[in-house]
Amino acid sequence: MILPSILASAHAAVKAACPPGSIAVDGTIGNGHDTLFLAECVGPTGHVYGFDIQQAAIERTHTRLQQAGRRERVTLFHTSHHLLAEHLPDDTRGLVRAFMFNLGYLPHGDEQVITQPHTTLHALEAASSWMATGGILSVALYTGHPGGAEEARAVIDWARSLPAHAYQVMWQQTINRNQAPSLLLIEKKHVKKRGDGLS
Repeated sequence: MILPSILASAHAAVKAACPPGSIAVDGTIGNGHDTLFLAECVGPTGHVYGFDIQQAAIERTHTRLQQAGRRERVTLFHTSHHLLAEHLPDDTRGLVRAFMFNLGYLPHGDEQVITQPHTTLHALEAASSWMATGGILSVALYTGHPGGAEEARAVIDWARSLPAHAYQVMWQQTINRNQAPSLLLIEKKHVKKRGDGLS
């Protein structure tokens, strides 16, 4: 296929924003695929912080990172993504180059445990303030499970409200397939201050 999948688009945007030495956050580690991808992006001099409320996700991600030899690049937190600001080191505020969120439930896990609009929006608000200028916030939206469409609408509405002078927002959809996942990408722009660019 010529057109990229949402996964390919998310990885391309994150990789462009997240050179070696960067700080990155996986807000919903799941089975650890994106966590490992971020660990590869940041390299041996960067660091990744990962969050999940399910112990199974922590264990699977730990195993995946260990097998890939990347465990030392990642700190895992067994807690909800909406508490990320309470766990990220204070000296990383404004320096996080990439945030990745996959909403919904843990694949091959308990499908009754799903991300919720109120906690997700709280997490995204925190992420937007911890992002570096030029950083990327990637959110994969899934609507095929109960509550998924409601959460997706809430997230899109939140993204629409972001000030255009400070954030560039794009939404990738497959419009000829029912309940197809979509991707929200948010880039934090450099906000010019009075006097910028003047000689």
